[in-house]
Amino acid sequence: MLDLIKAASLKIKSVMTHTPLIYSAYLTRLYGFDCYLKLENLQKTGSFKARGAFNKISSLSGAEKSRGVITASLGNHAQGVAWAASHLGVKSLIVMPQTTAIVKFVATKGYGAEIILYGNYFDEAYEYAKSLAKERSLAFIPPFDDDLVIAGQGTIGLEILAALPDADLVVVPIGGGGLISGISSALKESRTGVSVVGVEAEASQSCIASLKAGHPVDVERKTTIADGIAVKKVGDKTFSIIKNYVDDVVAVGEETISAAILLLLERKKLIVEGAGAAPLAAAMEDKLPKGAKKAVFVLSGGNIDVTMLDRVIRAGMLKEGRIMRLSTVVEDIPGSLARLTAEIAGLRANILHIIHQREAADLPVRMIRLEIILEVEGEDHAERIYKALEEKEYVVR
Repeated sequence: MLDLIKAASLKIKSVMTHTPLIYSAYLTRLYGFDCYLKLENLQKTGSFKARGAFNKISSLSGAEKSRGVITASLGNHAQGVAWAASHLGVKSLIVMPQTTAIVKFVATKGYGAEIILYGNYFDEAYEYAKSLAKERSLAFIPPFDDDLVIAGQGTIGLEILAALPDADLVVVPIGGGGLISGISSALKESRTGVSVVGVEAEASQSCIASLKAGHPVDVERKTTIADGIAVKKVGDKTFSIIKNYVDDVVAVGEETISAAILLLLERKKLIVEGAGAAPLAAAMEDKLPKGAKKAVFVLSGGNIDVTMLDRVIRAGMLKEGRIMRLSTVVEDIPGSLARLTAEIAGLRANILHIIHQREAADLPVRMIRLEIILEVEGEDHAERIYKALEEKEYVVR
């Protein structure tokens, strides 16, 4: 595979972004080993997928290119194929599930692809795309289970080695397995002493289930914020590579992925989607091997829906104890609310939302219940607020 990856590197060099590998002093202090971030969220189309798509499409024959290409995707592979095809002057048809995020649908269309919405899940769109490929004699561009696609993604591994040759741990998200197959092949076939850890969402553990079974198996569909790695089944080719080259595969929870997105946004000013934040979530859950000295986290993409980002920020803040919900009762007279909000402001908390409740049967006449949501520094700050309000004779729960 290494020869294919090196060939892919030469082929895509002039059109792909050589994404930065940056050091994070904050994460290094947090986890006790040197932490580096490979910023594939800054790649063309906002994810690593453009690498494999360009390598595959550019390798097609002239006749295949003239007929056009087709694929199925939840979003990132769709954008990669649409962009690569457009760059090479090839027509592209993309089948996307009807549940695809609007931002990814619009972006794919913007790259010049014809789009068909079909099914509610990736595997339904995939099967339909395969049937259309036969029917219309189009070249099918696999999302992950293809040597040239894997080789394209593997160019990230070569870039990591060139920038940080003494890295001893590389953490990569896993969906269908194309990214980690390419990266692990590039690393393991180039040098020894580097561990590769894959990260799945707990809601979509196709690789972990397959490793336990000894062969690729289907898993139950569940909703996850890391939709870019939510696949029903890992690939056959990718599974073989993962089994040989990947040292461990772990799963991380939804709340932690949200917290990782928030941390990257606040501390590093990086917008990263759920799949891309999964490697950092593994560190947050202490699921990485002990003894690492220099670790690289591959942030695979940044295509997150703005409305989803808002929900993620709230979820991440809740997990970190930075959202406080409280309820109290005050007199329903002018000035009562002003006095309470002044007390809260004096405690350096930010009021996000207030709900007035006058109709509750358990409330005395001329009293009102207030449900308040606050932004706070953390759990210690929330406790100080609770105690301070009680000292002012507010009954708080």
